[in-house]
Amino acid sequence: MSPPRPSPTRPASYDKLVALVLQGGGALGSYQAGAYAAIAGSEYPPDWVAGISIGAINAALIAGNPPARRVERLRQFWETITRPAPAMANLFAATRRQAASTQALLSGQPGFFRPRAPFEFIGAKGVTSYYDTAELRSTLERLVDFDRINAREIAFSVAAVNVKSGNFVWFDNRHTTIRPEHVMASGALPPGFPPVEIDGQFYWDAGLVSNTPLRYVLDYVPRRSRLTFQIDLFAAAGPLPRTLDEVTEREKDIRFSSRTRAGNTQARLNHDLRHRINALWDKLPPELRATPEARTLYDFGCVTTMDVVQLIYRPAERQGATKDYEFSRQTMEERWARGHADATATLDAAPWLTPMPPEIGARNFDVLRPR
Repeated sequence: MSPPRPSPTRPASYDKLVALVLQGGGALGSYQAGAYAAIAGSEYPPDWVAGISIGAINAALIAGNPPARRVERLRQFWETITRPAPAMANLFAATRRQAASTQALLSGQPGFFRPRAPFEFIGAKGVTSYYDTAELRSTLERLVDFDRINAREIAFSVAAVNVKSGNFVWFDNRHTTIRPEHVMASGALPPGFPPVEIDGQFYWDAGLVSNTPLRYVLDYVPRRSRLTFQIDLFAAAGPLPRTLDEVTEREKDIRFSSRTRAGNTQARLNHDLRHRINALWDKLPPELRATPEARTLYDFGCVTTMDVVQLIYRPAERQGATKDYEFSRQTMEERWARGHADATATLDAAPWLTPMPPEIGARNFDVLRPR
């Protein structure tokens, strides 16, 4: 077997900043950790990490640790919240997945969540979830240095949904002092997990509105030219389901993929339009530039360029409707390895190093997209 080909060297002319955007997806999030392990060892370390739900937790583990310890902390987290499936269940992958997801439902996951005791539901008011997530706070406080996040060594952004208003809210370390509850709020998916209180307001998982933080990164002002690695855990495209379990899995893929490909297409069109506006502005005579209409149009223009690289978890076989809460240690390792392999292959291809035509403002790349 020939040795692996090294990734192309990043030329000095490719001076874009790098962002990492992490979708929600529960137990599938170990794919992101593996992908980050490959990216961290490349010439493209991120200066900004944004996440939703489990992506927010992975983002906190990255931003809340020094570069040399980030992969180690990700590994510690994923080994903390997973456990080996029962011995007999390991004979077949499908049996292991079913046993592990059933175990999560009945017993919770160490360092993450536990089922509420039956007596908590008897005549009780104020119980708004099936599980308690106090253990997650302890895990975050042990593995994440929130002072480091708030020191803004890299930009950090996580999202949640205000329960009362239904509005999507971003918590960004450039504007907000980040605490464990901001991260927990991003992953508080009802009715499994309780809402999280922050300064008198209650928040649920941002995936209720949008499961992908790409738009926030591309639209953030002031804009900078960026290479963005978008690591998604649900594939928008998939085969026609043939069983009820496959129907449920497929429905979940569609619902939580947040129309990934359509969203990326719209983001690319928006940024191309910004470039057209800027080009048009250069052709306007001074008297037209002075008009209110032209000034309004100019505010939408932009000269930055964006490269978006998609890494989408596409397992070789169906994993069932319970895949996002299947926390067996073996499956976690498989997903981690797949994320690392996919990111390595994408870095080796490095399609973003192809010169960008001057007439466009944004490009999408999906090196591993099935043909």
